Amino acid sequence: MKMIISLPAVAITLALASAAFAADEVNVSNGLTATGNPLGLHGTDPVSMFGGAGPRIGDSGFTSEHDGVDYYFATQAAKQQFDADPAAFLPQFGGFCAFGVYLGKKLDGDVRYADIVDGKLYLFVNAATLEKYLEDPGTVIAGADAKWPGMLSTPVGDL
Repeated sequence: MKMIISLPAVAITLALASAAFAADEVNVSNGLTATGNPLGLHGTDPVSMFGGAGPRIGDSGFTSEHDGVDYYFATQAAKQQFDADPAAFLPQFGGFCAFGVYLGKKLDGDVRYADIVDGKLYLFVNAATLEKYLEDPGTVIAGADAKWPGMLSTPVGDL
């Protein structure tokens, strides 16, 4: 009986540890999805960010897991595109605001304020931050790229 009780406890502990780890490196929504993983991009379909029509809300019926984070897609075709090459669609800096990373902070990235440079998706916390970034995107991206490795596993509250 003791073994049966401890196995579920171990499984729950591992699931929560995975979610906590992902929360430090990827900007995820509060709570977990039905699979027990945190939700990336606030449920927005990452493939839709590259289509020119703007972000689309994903459907939990089309879910893919990547590095312990679930992503929702608007269509099965979008899910298949993502599954073939997740790195091509995931936002830089784990979906945190690129300008925030440039400043040494992990701020919430919002899909409504985004830029794609050289095929890479960058998110920003709000319109004012996006406008500030657009004054000198190359400097912001280079600075954020330089800082990100040192920030990657640092909890949000410690920055």
